[in-house]
Amino acid sequence: MDAFSDLIRGVRAHGSLFGSTTLSPPWALHFVDGAPLTLCTVLTGSGWIVPEHHRPEPLRARETIVVRGPATFTFVDEVGSRAEPIACGEDCATPEQGGTRHRRGWHDSCGATEEDRGATTLIVGAYPVRGEISRRLLDALPVVLRVDAGGTADAVLDHLAAELSVDTPGQQVVLDRLLDWMLVCTLREWFDRPGGEPPSWWAAQRDPVVGDALRLLHAEPAAPWTVAALADRTGVSRSTLAKRFTDLVGEPPLTYLTRWRMTLAADLLVEREAATVADIARTVGYANPFGFSAAFKRVRGANPSEFRRAATTASPVG
Repeated sequence: MDAFSDLIRGVRAHGSLFGSTTLSPPWALHFVDGAPLTLCTVLTGSGWIVPEHHRPEPLRARETIVVRGPATFTFVDEVGSRAEPIACGEDCATPEQGGTRHRRGWHDSCGATEEDRGATTLIVGAYPVRGEISRRLLDALPVVLRVDAGGTADAVLDHLAAELSVDTPGQQVVLDRLLDWMLVCTLREWFDRPGGEPPSWWAAQRDPVVGDALRLLHAEPAAPWTVAALADRTGVSRSTLAKRFTDLVGEPPLTYLTRWRMTLAADLLVEREAATVADIARTVGYANPFGFSAAFKRVRGANPSEFRRAATTASPVG
């Protein structure tokens, strides 16, 4: 398991296709839910994404923009559109609201085809993001990120277009998985963009030594790791691994491991309500629950029991 796969595993589409429809100007669709992540792409035509407190971003055919919540945003035909905003949210996303191609509250083109001049076909997928693992991915992203056409996501768009042209059983599941694929491709390309500043763990995954070390720590987080043991598994000296890991990741291997274990533990404390603190401690590699509790409080700012109480009474994210 690599670091990116671990961080994105909790980000899944589920009935998340707000709509795919042919729009004729003027239009203004206001996405009001403030989802943690919302992916926007157009198959044909163009428009503008206008996030709250952020400059408008043009969105042309086969380009993709991802907006990070909780801010809301609007998709308009042009900046300053004269159209009255239509609120779009969870109520627009359910199959009960009219199938995949037409959602309640959307402006349709009254029978216009995609080839009609000025028509724009929009696809939007909103992603609930729950848990501390996925939150680490959100922390690595800006409020708005864009990926141009011509990359690996183009193949996904072709599949989406084909699926949206029919109405078949199981379609929502297929669309959800295609949107997951689209999001992964989009984030990969954004992290790898020329001149970009990806998070340290992203670049470190490409290093033959540190990448192997990261995969080991993510695959076996509960193992009794030492720097010497990790160095032996990656085929370098202890000092080489320690320096290379710290230079690329920004912290020593065991510091990274402790933070990762505490992230895993934070989610387990919420997901496994019947598990004791000692159970969670063993799951993430601590034989002594007192040592685990001390480490958890040092990293998370609260002991495990306090964290669990606060998390279970708070509103869920996404």
